[in-house]
Amino acid sequence: MTSSFITVALFLCNVFYSCTENKSNNVPPQSTKSNFRQNDSTTMHKKIIKTDDEWEAQLSNEQFCITRKKGTERAFTGTYWNNHEQGVYSCVCCELPLFSSETKFESGSGWPSFFSPVAKENIKEQTDNMYGMSRIEILCNRCDAHLGHVFDDGPKPTGLRYCINSASLKFVKSSN
Repeated sequence: MTSSFITVALFLCNVFYSCTENKSNNVPPQSTKSNFRQNDSTTMHKKIIKTDDEWEAQLSNEQFCITRKKGTERAFTGTYWNNHEQGVYSCVCCELPLFSSETKFESGSGWPSFFSPVAKENIKEQTDNMYGMSRIEILCNRCDAHLGHVFDDGPKPTGLRYCINSASLKFVKSSN
């Protein structure tokens, strides 16, 4: 147990350090390479495919580390973990709507938590067995950005907790 804890702690320190390296934060490129690809359901999504260099030019250091390299932000440090405004949380990479403030709840985890996505077809799940843990990773279904993980300890009605990195989200406040 202790060696697993140390391994996870070292990994998190490594991820935090890699997310704080100096890179320039440029304006997003005007053109994006894209094509159509069917996702796991029957819905079509316009798939966005970019090189790492294109993503690095578009995103901040932290956003790139988290969304493209499967990093994570430290608990209680993200922009949206304690956000109580009404609106929609979209993918920071491609602006696909992912979660609504109506499904956000206080999980106590230090990350924004939701019990349901805006549309199930906007996210995809895959098994994540890294670092001796078995979890379900959540990705944007349009651009494959790493968002976070989903757990089965959430509130009703779904019983799910989508634990999402703030850096992978863009919040659009409702006009109400």
